[in-house]
Amino acid sequence: MVEHGDIRVVHRGGSKINFRVPVISSDSRFLLCASGQCVKVFSTSTEECIHDLRGHTDLVTGVQLRPSNHLQVYSCSLDGTVRLWDFTDGIPIKTFLVGQPIHAIYASAQHEGVIFAIVPTRADKRSELFQLVAVQLPQSGDQLVEAREFSAVLDSVGSSPAAVAFGRGGEYVASARGLQLDVYFFRKQKSFRFSLKEDNKKGGKNTFTCLSCHPTDDCLATGHEDGKIRLWRNINHKKEYTYSTLHWHHSAVSSLCFTPEGTNLLSGGVESVLVQWRYNQESQRDFLPRLGAAITHVTASPDGALFCTSHSDNKITVIQSCVKVSAVIQGLVKGESVKTELMVDPRSKALVLNGKPGHLQFYSLQRDKLLYNLDVVQQEYIHEAGLQQFEVVKAAFDASGGWLATVEERRQKDVELEMNLKLWTFEDETQSFVLNTTIAAPHEARITAMCFHQAADSRTTVLVSASSDGHFKAWRLAAPTQTDDEAPSWSCDFVGAYHGLTPGSCCFSADGSLLAVGFQEVVTVWGSASWELLTTLSQPPGAVRDLCFGRLSCSKYLLGTTAGELLCCWNLLTCSLEWSTSMDVSLLLADPLSENMAAFCWQSGSTDLFVFKPSEPRPSFSFKAVSSGKVTRAVFAPREEMLESCEESSQWLNRSQLYFLSQHMDLMTFATRAEEDRMMDASKQLVIDDSVAMTPFYLLLGKRQPQHQDRREAASGPTPERTPQSSGAVRELLRTPAHVLPATSFLCSVFVQSLLVSVADGGEEDKPAEEEMESEKEEEDSEGEMDSSISRPAGEGEGGVSLAPAPPAPSRAEAKELRRLRTVDHSWLSGLLDS
Repeated sequence: MVEHGDIRVVHRGGSKINFRVPVISSDSRFLLCASGQCVKVFSTSTEECIHDLRGHTDLVTGVQLRPSNHLQVYSCSLDGTVRLWDFTDGIPIKTFLVGQPIHAIYASAQHEGVIFAIVPTRADKRSELFQLVAVQLPQSGDQLVEAREFSAVLDSVGSSPAAVAFGRGGEYVASARGLQLDVYFFRKQKSFRFSLKEDNKKGGKNTFTCLSCHPTDDCLATGHEDGKIRLWRNINHKKEYTYSTLHWHHSAVSSLCFTPEGTNLLSGGVESVLVQWRYNQESQRDFLPRLGAAITHVTASPDGALFCTSHSDNKITVIQSCVKVSAVIQGLVKGESVKTELMVDPRSKALVLNGKPGHLQFYSLQRDKLLYNLDVVQQEYIHEAGLQQFEVVKAAFDASGGWLATVEERRQKDVELEMNLKLWTFEDETQSFVLNTTIAAPHEARITAMCFHQAADSRTTVLVSASSDGHFKAWRLAAPTQTDDEAPSWSCDFVGAYHGLTPGSCCFSADGSLLAVGFQEVVTVWGSASWELLTTLSQPPGAVRDLCFGRLSCSKYLLGTTAGELLCCWNLLTCSLEWSTSMDVSLLLADPLSENMAAFCWQSGSTDLFVFKPSEPRPSFSFKAVSSGKVTRAVFAPREEMLESCEESSQWLNRSQLYFLSQHMDLMTFATRAEEDRMMDASKQLVIDDSVAMTPFYLLLGKRQPQHQDRREAASGPTPERTPQSSGAVRELLRTPAHVLPATSFLCSVFVQSLLVSVADGGEEDKPAEEEMESEKEEEDSEGEMDSSISRPAGEGEGGVSLAPAPPAPSRAEAKELRRLRTVDHSWLSGLLDS
């Protein structure tokens, strides 16, 4: 057995983007949000992810713009570090080691060199006592700096960033927890505490949920569980404070935010409505309704041009001044549970699973972005507690991706089960699935399993559904006749049963010739051509839970798991049990592109992974404790490019990548260390050389020079060439600031001439004349180059680095002779040396 070695369980996509309040850049062009162990940078206009700021080793818990530099941002994490980034280029600048798990971060313009963080009181991740501390950031040129000097500002604060806010440019800080509101003034070094009663006379809940500080006035806005908003004034006096109450939300206020000018207050809650209150004119308010899901965070850009709301369905909405929605950034929708299996769309290679209520979401694993939602139920979802509505519980694709089958059901108290089986066809014109057939009440009881005939070259399309009513049904697609203009239709082709037992699982073989159906403790095998019962397979006692056929060279095997904690393998040629082992398998699935099979096993309070081939009972790979809970949803997703791996421990990842959902609904996958390193290298946007002046022109031209040089040296040996990097004109063009350069029309001819590279394939008799003409033509340019090189101070390199004293500059005649020698073809020397 091969252990996991350098294979790691990582977040590859689908992380929450609504975990913390997002941040909008000063120019409103970029949106930054915490997403798992990285910070994502989105464009507010195109909705595309521009950068992934990676470097943290634990969950990122906060993002904050640096007040002194609008192009830089801080991020904090539970790994105990604060990182400073240049988010426009995606470059890490500095890492500060705080040494304690950080749950939130704040920065104030009045406190330069200091950041404020929420850390556990007992320096423990599991601690429930938190405090707000001021962390001094040392001024150092090192990239890794220790910042362990901090002082406590407020004790007994909540871990949620929404419960702490800075007011009036950082003159005071407020914290709300439970029924207490604390305000601390930095200049006076005084703190005030205000308390509310647990319940008011009308039975409402006064518990604080969020707060926001006015940017210029001593005014606080607090949200409460009963949906009320309180505006606190005169907070610098313990006995003279007052507050007024605003009420529109019918449930808890989740987020509050004052606009940068302080003219409006934004609020949001479960109603999916953004409310804009006029400051000092609270009776006037504006609404932006139907935002799709409950609002969890509200923020505004520093210039006030854009508002931003985060939603419970892992979505961020960009709004233009509470008027209209300008962009929607949708992450992987994570509900409380996934009813359907994890599937891969054969056409788009997208991950498909439950999304919004009544929808299937198509999520791109490569781009980490939602492609689109398919409305299956086609009914408006009503946000009301206790109301039973239709849910998508089953879904399956055929081998080509041309057909999609879904099952939706709704069960109410004292009412029969309502259920629909829908068949969707893919239309090339609209590039989406369109409803073809709806079968009301396809079974008398709940559908327990569903699968398509998986042979891609089959002329017929067959869907099998098994139900707890004791039957399984085969639905066959009837092709339309030549004279019939109607679309193809589905009809029931066969109804099967076995001794009144209940079928719980079904599976087609790879070629589609066999159908295996598990009837409680009996495994039956049927021929799909005539629906004849071919055989029943013996097994140890225990109800069959999962059935799975082998692939490729292992197609003669059928595997199944039982409730008796057994994994069984049958040989279909001998119709006998090949082998079995005692394992509590929570999920069994096969890789469609190889013989490998994956079994997630629950034991000792965690889930282990075993990868094996049916022909070899001994696992070829194992990974202990991949998840702390049971894994019941996983899928093999084909790779766009085959992973060339020679190590035995990772060969099973060459063609497909295994994804699974953890108990916290996090999408996890397995990756090798080499693959992670390649992704990190690819994510680096710029490679900086400190010896030269960095400009985009230099980066573009400098990358090409080594390739041309290597190609020339391989062909004809090392020859001196006029490459872009060796040209003084190009160096001066790249070094000189743009605002002092001459006009482009003047520089064009010089720049193009400097890019030309001599070709060593002309006749020897044509060289002298060409060399003489070229030397005369470049005489004026060389003067400029010599003058610029002479004007540079001695002992200073291109990037300002101290070098050895420069040699004396050659005269004009010597420079002319050097240029002539430089253009002479010396390739004949290599020929003599070779002979």
